[in-house]
Amino acid sequence: MREKLKAARSKAETTLLEEGPSPQPRRLKSIRERKTEVRLDKASDNDKFREMQEDESHLPSKIKFRDSVKKLKQKSTFQNDFPSAEEAYNFFTFNFDPEPENIKAGARKMNGLNEEEEAEEECVETHEDEQEEAEMDEDVRLVKDDDLFVIGQTAEDFLVMKPADCESYSEQLKKEKEFLFTPSMLAVPASEKMPRNMQPRYLEDEGLYTGERPFVSQSNQNILENRILRQEQVKWFGDDGKILALPNPIKQSSTRPPIFSLEEGIAPELETVYRKAIKMTAANQYLVGPGDFQGPFQLDIDISGLIFTHHPCFSREHVLAAKLAQLYDQYLARKQKNLTKLLTDKLHALRNAVQCSIDGGGAGFPRPVAQQSMPEYKIEIRQTRRLRDAEQEKDRMLLKTIIKVWKQIKSLRDFQKFTNTPMKLYLRKEEVDQRLDEKAYEGEIQAEINELLEECMEEYEKQMEEYKTELQEWKSWKKTQKSKKKKKKKDINEEEELVEDCDLGEERVKPIPPKMPNSLEIEQQVREKADNCRRKPGEPALIPELVLSGGITPTELCPRAEVLRREDVKKRSAFIKVLFNSKEVSRTVTRPISSDFRVHFGQIFNLQIFNWPESLKLQIYETMGVSSTTLLAEVFVPVPETTILTGSAPMEEIEFSSNQRVMLDHEGVGSDVSFSFEADGSNKMTLMTSGKVSNSVSWAVGEKGIPLIPPISQQNTGIPR
Repeated sequence: MREKLKAARSKAETTLLEEGPSPQPRRLKSIRERKTEVRLDKASDNDKFREMQEDESHLPSKIKFRDSVKKLKQKSTFQNDFPSAEEAYNFFTFNFDPEPENIKAGARKMNGLNEEEEAEEECVETHEDEQEEAEMDEDVRLVKDDDLFVIGQTAEDFLVMKPADCESYSEQLKKEKEFLFTPSMLAVPASEKMPRNMQPRYLEDEGLYTGERPFVSQSNQNILENRILRQEQVKWFGDDGKILALPNPIKQSSTRPPIFSLEEGIAPELETVYRKAIKMTAANQYLVGPGDFQGPFQLDIDISGLIFTHHPCFSREHVLAAKLAQLYDQYLARKQKNLTKLLTDKLHALRNAVQCSIDGGGAGFPRPVAQQSMPEYKIEIRQTRRLRDAEQEKDRMLLKTIIKVWKQIKSLRDFQKFTNTPMKLYLRKEEVDQRLDEKAYEGEIQAEINELLEECMEEYEKQMEEYKTELQEWKSWKKTQKSKKKKKKKDINEEEELVEDCDLGEERVKPIPPKMPNSLEIEQQVREKADNCRRKPGEPALIPELVLSGGITPTELCPRAEVLRREDVKKRSAFIKVLFNSKEVSRTVTRPISSDFRVHFGQIFNLQIFNWPESLKLQIYETMGVSSTTLLAEVFVPVPETTILTGSAPMEEIEFSSNQRVMLDHEGVGSDVSFSFEADGSNKMTLMTSGKVSNSVSWAVGEKGIPLIPPISQQNTGIPR
């Protein structure tokens, strides 16, 4: 292709030179005529060729090739080896002009050729022209697109070859110093690691044991110390100026002795050792031996009854009533303890003791002793006041909750138009002397304000001392920074700049002075707390009383769903099994569940025992109809102490719960099923079957008043109670 391209270029240039200013009809020429024309016009053709080359040299190569190809196409064009319609038309209709006779005669005279030579020369010339045209046509057929001969700028024309950039190692280190910190490996002076005006303290010289420090190379220690100083973390240095480190925990000798196997091929940890079987004696199982019988030993188990705190057949009113009863029991228990009154009296006594110490040095105590006990009194007053406020808040919140639940019960009864529980809540008011009440209320507030203000002032003084210390340190640091900046302006050396950058450290924030306590804010906080957790002055004291004197709506006046629920409750019964050492020894009679979901048994079981009492268990069963029996829960009862005898044993209530899921198609809320008291179904709750069993377990007393208790030497002390 390259050789053909060169031939096409040369032929295109020859064609451009041969063409004159005006086109002439084509005719055949003899070889002699062509040579003569070449000789005559040699000088002029050479000059023209030079001018064309000079003119074309100014044009880009892309335009040169494009023009040459166009002229070649104009001269002869072929498409798929067939002439076009225009060429075919010209072949048959084009008239060729005859050659001038004067030119032929002159040519014959000059050359002196005969007709045979002219015929041979014309044949040779015609053959050469046909051969040239065939080569030109072949080139044109091979080249179908102008862009094939267009050689534009390639990627190599845009590449600039340069040598690789190489940065010297010193320049690289200089750039890294601007943003990297490389700790030095030189030793740090002890004066920089110790506080000012402090001498290093060596505990080994004082006779104290410090242990052997882990081995660390000196260069690594120096690097770590320089890094710590750069971060200004001096707390990591000890009194001796060394980095704090624990003793080396690795012992030189192993503490576990080696194990040597007696058999080959078996790991010593997996080797088995034969032990002879030992027959267990009956001494640990029975209370007495076969020959030293001292009489029967007896346990009395009293099962009074059980109360359901939740049952699947509970209606919504029963749920609220059970909640109200539980809250009222809590109220009675708190009222019996009366912690609020006890803490209030203790607080008044402590305040009086402090006041007496301030006034006259204490009753019967010298003044220095009274002054020494003042801080203890103040700490005790603060703790007692916090406990008293917490108990007051609990009492007030419990009373509010009881009133809220009672209002929910009343609104539910009004909505459903019938009553299921006989509960009624009365709020008894106790009138108080308003003048004395206001005086006590205000005195309590003022005393609490004074105590809190004194406490805040003590805290303020501590914070002020810390602020002064921090401010002094900040001022000294600021002064040091100013001196370093002045020194930095004088010396611009790179090494000194690096050292100063290490010493500058992080920017410190100026400490903020503490806020002075405001008495008005403290008084507002005290009064808001008093309004939330205390009774207002002059307000009567409310004492709730829960009674069971209300009436229950008859069944015939209730809707269909409530009638089905009550009939379902009547079908249910309950009984309890007694298990001693995981074996059933007795059971109660089957009692029906009442409308208030209570079951009364009132049975005492006398167990004459010969085995050690390892466990006592009560199993609660519920029956429905004749054949359906369900285990609700198991209750473990502790084995009584030897001092608990029948007749003096208190009745205890043990709670139980069941994880059964029960869904009912009447007014019963079910068990492990979500339900709501709201009309839109919000605030859902889920309750499980639960209750309490009233029972007591004690050792029986014989006919002569002798307790039927096994001897202490025979009691199995290994069994946990």
